[in-house]
Amino acid sequence: MERIRACLVAVAVLSLCGLAHVRSSASDHRYKAGDEVPLYANKVGPFHNPSETYRYFDFPFCSSAPVKEKKEALGEVLNGDRLVSAPYKLDFLAEKEAETACKRELTKEEVAKFRTAVSKDYYFQMYYDDDLPIWGFLGKVDKEGKADPSEYKYYLFKHLIFEILHNKDRVIEITVQSDPNALVDITEDEPVNVDFMYTVKWKETDTPFEKRMDKYSQSSSLPHHLEIHWFSIINSCVTVLLLTGFLATILMRVLKNDFVKYAHDEESADDQEETGWKYIHGDVFRYPKHKSLFAAALGSGTQLFTLTIFIFVLALVGVFYPYNRGALFTALVVIYALTSGIAGYTAASFYYQLEGTNWVRNLLLTGSLFCGPLFVTFCFLNTVAIAYKATAALPFGTIVVIFLIWALVTSPLLVLGGIAGKNSKAEFQAPCRTTKYPREIPPLPWYRKTLPQMAMAGFLPFSAIYIELYYIFASVWGHRIYTIYSILFIVFIILLIVTAFITVALTYFQLAAEDHEWWWRSLLCGGSTGLFIYAYCLYYYNARSDMSGFMQTSFFFGYMACICYGFFLMLGAIGFHASLFFVRHIYRSIKCE
Repeated sequence: MERIRACLVAVAVLSLCGLAHVRSSASDHRYKAGDEVPLYANKVGPFHNPSETYRYFDFPFCSSAPVKEKKEALGEVLNGDRLVSAPYKLDFLAEKEAETACKRELTKEEVAKFRTAVSKDYYFQMYYDDDLPIWGFLGKVDKEGKADPSEYKYYLFKHLIFEILHNKDRVIEITVQSDPNALVDITEDEPVNVDFMYTVKWKETDTPFEKRMDKYSQSSSLPHHLEIHWFSIINSCVTVLLLTGFLATILMRVLKNDFVKYAHDEESADDQEETGWKYIHGDVFRYPKHKSLFAAALGSGTQLFTLTIFIFVLALVGVFYPYNRGALFTALVVIYALTSGIAGYTAASFYYQLEGTNWVRNLLLTGSLFCGPLFVTFCFLNTVAIAYKATAALPFGTIVVIFLIWALVTSPLLVLGGIAGKNSKAEFQAPCRTTKYPREIPPLPWYRKTLPQMAMAGFLPFSAIYIELYYIFASVWGHRIYTIYSILFIVFIILLIVTAFITVALTYFQLAAEDHEWWWRSLLCGGSTGLFIYAYCLYYYNARSDMSGFMQTSFFFGYMACICYGFFLMLGAIGFHASLFFVRHIYRSIKCE
């Protein structure tokens, strides 16, 4: 068992390190005239529903030669890629003119299947020379001069024209077009004979091989897009400046007055009644209710924060270049597994600082707090994908691999981290002694309750990132390519700063109102931005996208719920740690009896 576990850890580390070398392995692809260049057909699906994709040969395309499946990495399978050998031969520098790939007689059922696909704007995707993507639509709908949908004409494209650019012995670029004059009428449910044909044209270019993927990243760095991205950053910076200005001019002045007042009170009569946040110095460090759950949330949030930082590092060094298939999903799985020890250490260490005793239950809670909802969501959505026979359904072997990574890497590291946290014997540093019995919290107005405070806490951080959110959504749930990771990282840092500042400000106002139950409030207020992001999902789905259908809807809202929940835990941990630092600082600055 130990050997298997060590092997899986090694495989995980090698997979992570190997992400950075994917581009270099592709750079060895040199060909001579007539050499076979691999062309793989990937998937077919409705253009506006990126999650609803099917295997290429689930549709009755041309298949004259035996179909060979390409062995895929874990991330490619998670991405829904199912590569098989394509029916077209695009040998290096070999030009072809209207060559027949195969002839096929479509049955009534196959004609109806193609017509449904054409009516829903189905597209196909292929890859040439491993990582050069090709897209094309299956057909077109003729609506010209026809008001009644029953009069529409449906046509299938049967002739593809491939144009390939090369630089001496290397492939640089490939595009595909459909011959608008080679159409097959599939309006009626009648058998049709189709000659699938293709043309291949080669042209020379001066573009070096190392820059052949640059054209796919240029769309997100066009001047008008960059202008919007920089406007987003300026908007976020203004938010940060206003917030920090608010804290500097109001909060710090109020605190200074508080310190002067409390110092004067200590020099005056001893029986003078205390007010404000000093009044609750004996309760402010009273441990929160459900401390095992609280520590587990901090552990999970810290792990997700570490995961995000590692992903940004890989993105900034260029690992996630466009169409590096599955690199992001591989990185997410591997890094999450390897950082589980951070969750165990953080949760167990803090749980013991709160004088918890049942550390085993705490570790189980930490391990399942994020993975549990994600697993339940995955089971439901994978069942939906199986029912639709979509490529989003994971094969049994992939599920087994993920389970083994969880059982033999994630869980042991979580336990090891928990044991290290338990044995760290760190003490909770409270500047004030906690009284035996808690003070009663005075009646508070409605706007000082938890939900209104969460709404105020989440709005400012969300307003700092919402412009950038559209581009992220359009990339994840659309066909836009996002490559400006440096700007995204700046926005992320701004998000962390705003979250920390707004949580600290609300924590002070809560303590000033003599409400000492700030622990859970700070975590909930910090994480409330995740709720705003999920609310944005509703807006994006209805107003900014053309997604439809049960499968796409369930995938969008299901996985976005998990992502927003992860943001809730991560930002909640950030908000609490900022508030804890602030509370310790102000209570160290006064003399508490």
